[in-house]
Amino acid sequence: MTTNTIPPLEESIEVAVDPETVWALISDLTRMPRWSPQVRKTWVKGGTTRQGVRFRNLNRKGLLFWPTKAKVVAFVPNQKLAFRVADNYAIWSFTLEPSGTGTRIIERRETPDGISAVSEKLTKVVLGGQEGFTEDLRAGMRQTLARIKADLGG
Repeated sequence: MTTNTIPPLEESIEVAVDPETVWALISDLTRMPRWSPQVRKTWVKGGTTRQGVRFRNLNRKGLLFWPTKAKVVAFVPNQKLAFRVADNYAIWSFTLEPSGTGTRIIERRETPDGISAVSEKLTKVVLGGQEGFTEDLRAGMRQTLARIKADLGG
């Protein structure tokens, strides 16, 4: 069962390196705990990120920990990596666009099929409500992108 969709969240950052260099970094999902303020651990089935691979995250906010399961739904080298979270139906993606000075990295969260009723209830009861959680996600996206940029050399 799903509920209403939530407007997409999107943040971006410019980095002074080519898309191939960015791709080499972000296409390894096991690095996500290094960048995301929410993800604490990532396990990729078989160890290699690729189209269709399934993986798990352990997430944290304050004293609360929760696992998620996801599947890579888009894997276009040097262009796009996207995964769908099974627990709430959200699709997260990183899109790389060449720019005059390097690459624009776009991180996006969308819910084209709505979010699960269970996820909506847990967000309301445990995570401070959809509005507050959405702002946490947006801030986390900015932090994730800034950390990726730092790992790429600034």
